[in-house]
Amino acid sequence: MIGLTSLWTNGRTAVAPELNRRRAVFVLGKIDEILSWEKTKEQEKDARFVELGEYLCEVRSKQYWRLERLNSFDEFLAKRFPDSRRKAYYLMTIHEHLTRVPKPQLREIGWVKARELVKVARRDGPEFACAPWVHKAKALPREQFQREVERHLTGKETEPWEIIYFKLYKSQLPVVEKALETAALMLGTDRSRGYCLEMICADFLAGARLEDTHP
Repeated sequence: MIGLTSLWTNGRTAVAPELNRRRAVFVLGKIDEILSWEKTKEQEKDARFVELGEYLCEVRSKQYWRLERLNSFDEFLAKRFPDSRRKAYYLMTIHEHLTRVPKPQLREIGWVKARELVKVARRDGPEFACAPWVHKAKALPREQFQREVERHLTGKETEPWEIIYFKLYKSQLPVVEKALETAALMLGTDRSRGYCLEMICADFLAGARLEDTHP
């Protein structure tokens, strides 16, 4: 289903755009350059997220993935982001919804805070108070800014929370990521990963009894 989204525009079948091979080669090369740069400069890996999101949107809209004889944009992302395509979609969403925020300011606040800012922009629409929210994103630590966004979206204080760390083997990651992605699709993509994990655990507990010694 995801792979088919590149064939539709506003609910209508879109005719495949004429492929500008020269531009496609340039954009695809830029994406590979940024992804390679991220691997060699781990401590600064998110510094070029604005540029990357913009290029990814262009690849999707112009269907540059056809240059590599791929069947869909989703297949293109699977090739470039083998671990998880979620971040790629986040970066594109930032590019599409935060057009009023100057790019230097987006780079300054970072992609994680920008991702939270998208939630506010979507919710408020034309009433989105861009400047005050960008100021909050710059001034507040990440966790406090996330609480501010949650308070704005729900109209209530968020409950106390803590970060829990798990050690997972690489062979386990695909199963965990797939479970969280499926839960997000079922519960709504605006739900946090923590909420999705809670619902997965609740579903498991609903079908299990701790007193049962024979699972």
